[in-house]
Amino acid sequence: MTETFRFAPPYALPHWPAPPRPSGAPRHHEVVIVGGGLAGLTLACDLAQRGVAAVVLDDDDTVGARGASSRGIVYAQKSLEVFERLGIYERIAAKGITWSVGKTFSGAEVVYGFNLQDSSVSKQPPFINLQQFYVEWFLVERIMEIGRAELRWKHRCTGIVEQGDHVEVQVDTPDGAYTLYTRFLVDASGANSAVREQLQLDTHPSRSTDRWCISDVRFSKPLPTERHTWIDAPFNEGRAVWQHLMGDGVWRMDFQMDEHADPQSVSRPEVAGARLREQLGPGVDFEFVWIGPYQYRDHLLDRLRHGNVFFVGDSAHVVSPFGARGGNTGIQDANNLGWKLALVLGGQAGEALLDSYHAERHPAAKQNLEVTSRTARFLAPRSAAEHLVRRAVLGLAREHAFARGLVNAGRMSVANDYAANPWLPQGGRTVQNLALREAGGAGTSLMQLLRGGTRWLGLCFESAAGEVAAAAQRLRGLPIELLAVGGPHAALHDERGVLAQHLGVQAGGVALVRPDAYLAAIEIGLDSQRIAALLQRGLAAPTQDHD
Repeated sequence: MTETFRFAPPYALPHWPAPPRPSGAPRHHEVVIVGGGLAGLTLACDLAQRGVAAVVLDDDDTVGARGASSRGIVYAQKSLEVFERLGIYERIAAKGITWSVGKTFSGAEVVYGFNLQDSSVSKQPPFINLQQFYVEWFLVERIMEIGRAELRWKHRCTGIVEQGDHVEVQVDTPDGAYTLYTRFLVDASGANSAVREQLQLDTHPSRSTDRWCISDVRFSKPLPTERHTWIDAPFNEGRAVWQHLMGDGVWRMDFQMDEHADPQSVSRPEVAGARLREQLGPGVDFEFVWIGPYQYRDHLLDRLRHGNVFFVGDSAHVVSPFGARGGNTGIQDANNLGWKLALVLGGQAGEALLDSYHAERHPAAKQNLEVTSRTARFLAPRSAAEHLVRRAVLGLAREHAFARGLVNAGRMSVANDYAANPWLPQGGRTVQNLALREAGGAGTSLMQLLRGGTRWLGLCFESAAGEVAAAAQRLRGLPIELLAVGGPHAALHDERGVLAQHLGVQAGGVALVRPDAYLAAIEIGLDSQRIAALLQRGLAAPTQDHD
């Protein structure tokens, strides 16, 4: 038997020296992003692909949590679709673990299960598990491949000054301090944001008494490639356990601890090893890759935009990691904000469009906070009444199907719907990345259609190709591409009508899809004036005549 504890070496990034002090007028950047984690790198990659050169400042020079910690591991379908558009999905799929089945146990009995592949029509699976540092590594290399963004490692933002039409950013480096000037600053620096603290923004934080110990471990025992959760594991003194497989044959094991447990004590290799031995049984070789204690906390800003400063990811909101709603939410923040910044900076949208970032992503964060808080209360009841409810639910779930959906071990991350707002009068929901076929027979997908440039798609179902071309001519100058779907000489073929059914559009109708792959509107006919009005409203742009 081998039981060892080791850290993998971090992936070190190249040093960026402090720029020389400029002579004459200072250079102004379009976007500066503080923080090179998941949300910041996703946004930088998104902007680079849209032709916007951002500067990323990060006080570290490794990907991940300074090396071995896997941190976030579960990437949901919407995030995977974003990565497909950004050009790194294939690397994630090749390195990670694809799964769709989850099972929740009470003792040795399965009391709840799901297979999310049953309701999926996307090219991407419901989930892929992969250590966060790999995803950040792939994003860094993709950004460098595109070649527009500046990734400045060991450059720490020490303060900002808002100047009306721009933001001054003070930066400290091993080579000295300097000042950046940017039109828009995006804070993606995480839960302990210095920018947020400087602005004295209240996050309304709370911290759970629930304590966990995370163990990343390799072992030889074959186990199903499924998400397994125990509500009251007999091998963890009746407390919860999560079990996930990640890349490199590493398993993530999360063990719920007594709320009075000492974090350092429960994280010692010999203590963690004893817990794991209880789970795996005697005679199973294992080795630890990383061990760390964890205590859940949450917070949410009142506003995600403050002048020319935007907050994304954990700097804006932190939720308990039940259901993988943390990192995925930050990725989707970036997916929402990137195209809006690109169109505003390109003069194709009004700056008021940027207010829609808060209008859409703040309710999404609030919903995720509510969902994860309910899970936390189920896994760690805080009163006798909550304990009674949990015992009743688990008892009923063993016998009755209706109660199984009440077993709450984490509602898995989904792409949030957007309620109607001034920019999105019909509300919006995500469109899955369906496989499509082009007129010449080549395969494509929604994300591949959205990969080039920054524009909306108008998917015109069963409309004559000539009619679509005429309408496109009338809409010239607006960031939209009309595509005929189905019918003679169509640009795209919707085999078996899966796309039409998924969108809920009838023959002759038009589906307007935003650059973030959200359905913005369904029109019953190809009326270029109505489409122009909806688009101009969605862009906060001045109304123009399009006859």
